[in-house]
Amino acid sequence: MGMKKRKKLPYGTVVLILFILLVGAVILSFMLGRYPVPPRELLGILLSKVFTVEPFWNDTMELVLFNIRLPRILLACLVGCCLSAAGTAYQGVLQNPMAAPDILGASSGAAFGAALAILFNRNSWTVIISAFVFSLMTVALVIFIGERSRGKKVLGLILSGIMISSLFSAATSFVKLVADPSNQLPAITYWLMGSLAGTKRGELLFAVFPMAGGLIPLLLLRWRINVLTLGDDEARTMGVNAAALRTIVIICATLVTAASVSVSGMIGWVGLVIPHFARRMVGNNYKHLMPASMILGAIFLLLVDNVSRNLLAMEIPIGILTAFIGAPFFIYLITREGERY
Repeated sequence: MGMKKRKKLPYGTVVLILFILLVGAVILSFMLGRYPVPPRELLGILLSKVFTVEPFWNDTMELVLFNIRLPRILLACLVGCCLSAAGTAYQGVLQNPMAAPDILGASSGAAFGAALAILFNRNSWTVIISAFVFSLMTVALVIFIGERSRGKKVLGLILSGIMISSLFSAATSFVKLVADPSNQLPAITYWLMGSLAGTKRGELLFAVFPMAGGLIPLLLLRWRINVLTLGDDEARTMGVNAAALRTIVIICATLVTAASVSVSGMIGWVGLVIPHFARRMVGNNYKHLMPASMILGAIFLLLVDNVSRNLLAMEIPIGILTAFIGAPFFIYLITREGERY
């Protein structure tokens, strides 16, 4: 006797539940930390920005909320949203369930750019800009080589991404080799682990524009990604220029990945695991899958960041936690009975 298929919730219900969970995670994140803010004081501080409320909290609470926690919470949500959206887009256009935001070398390029800036003792802003620029340059190089490869273009892109990623990873290793072991090497190593510690408003403003520039087109084009999953010939018969659409989606996914990695460091597994989990919730239709992945990614990274800054006396790099959580979870997904990848 066959196994009964689990009935999925309606798409609107899933999105509503995810949105409520996101709001709950944001409220929880405001309260948690080395300097706890009780719910009553949190509500009072937030209401005071809209209505006239007599302060019953101290100034330090308000300072912590708006200068330290708010930028970090917003950045965690944006980075999680962007990495999940990029992973979903790459899995669709490359027709590869193992595709992740770093498949075309965006992360390895950013790592090299950041390591190079740290090697030359540049400030944090130079590190961010260098990581962002090298990330974009790396993927541009991958696309350039992939377009000139013989055979299937999608396979050419993936193979080019693997090759260029390996090249930049080796270059990063060389930078670590020649870096000063007393201060430069620890800084490079910590950046490669990924962290949202010390997030500033300026970093948030720097990242939000390229993120929006990539996320909005991905949302608008999400139904067309369905056509790409059918193959180039089928897309052509439906009047869709598969090559042009694939390039646009890859550029948008790369833009949000580069912006995310440049301000957060290397955070893996989010763009690989979250799209698969969202797929189980809403199905394979990218019209529904893309928004669900974005919201779920924001929730996931925000909760992981809360664990990162509250579990131990010292802050755990978020990239370590996403690997610890993501890898076993992905094994569970692909070994679960009835799953096909």
